[in-house]
Amino acid sequence: MEKTTLTKVPLLLVDDNEEILDFIADDLGDQYHITTAPDGAAALRILQDTVIQLVVSDVMMPVMDGFELCRRIKSDVALSHIPVVLLTARNTLQSKIEGLELGADAYIEKPFSPAHLEAQIASLLNNRKKIRDYFASSPAVHIRSMAISKADEAFLDKLQEIILQHLTDVNLDVEVLADKMNMSRPTLYRKIKVISDLTPHELINLTRLKKAAVLLDSGYYKVNEAAEMTGFASLNNFSRNFQKQFGMLPSAYITKNNS
Repeated sequence: MEKTTLTKVPLLLVDDNEEILDFIADDLGDQYHITTAPDGAAALRILQDTVIQLVVSDVMMPVMDGFELCRRIKSDVALSHIPVVLLTARNTLQSKIEGLELGADAYIEKPFSPAHLEAQIASLLNNRKKIRDYFASSPAVHIRSMAISKADEAFLDKLQEIILQHLTDVNLDVEVLADKMNMSRPTLYRKIKVISDLTPHELINLTRLKKAAVLLDSGYYKVNEAAEMTGFASLNNFSRNFQKQFGMLPSAYITKNNS
């Protein structure tokens, strides 16, 4: 299982101007773990093998420009969850529209204020964190709430469908998911980790708990029945997991919903 030991959020900076690259890296280095690339093609190679949570890219670059890099990221299901901030000296309205149409999450003109860039990055990352936390702590919130693109919606819908089809399968793990999603294990692990801040095992467990909440909501199933139908080995294990995830016991959840 692939893990990152980094305590700082990993960012990828892309610019063919080494001085600008060093300037931005130095400015952001205290808060984030910085990886750099001189053009879009090099950035894509890094993204294939590295956990990256946000990309800041110049637009005008040789080999592959920022627009094409953004298009590749947002159209690749393995990368489409990654926010992209484009930096450019082209301050025409058409240029801004082009960047946003390609899926850029923010567009900042050069010369830019470092404080503005920092605030934009922090805002994007904080908003994603709030969405992930809300999904994890709320029994009724759908997994699709974490999607930031059509590609992400399709990925998450398919992922949930596979997990729900194998709720009682004790052997369901990242290997099985990767095979059924037609993705490599490292790629799937990175995608799930960045989009949800959960490991595949944790996401499987959470999906089981959310399905159990749906069963309890229906009023047709008792707590022990919901536990058994969602693959939990014992009622105690189910109740303990449910309380840890949602802050209340299953019985309290039923009472709350009934009231």
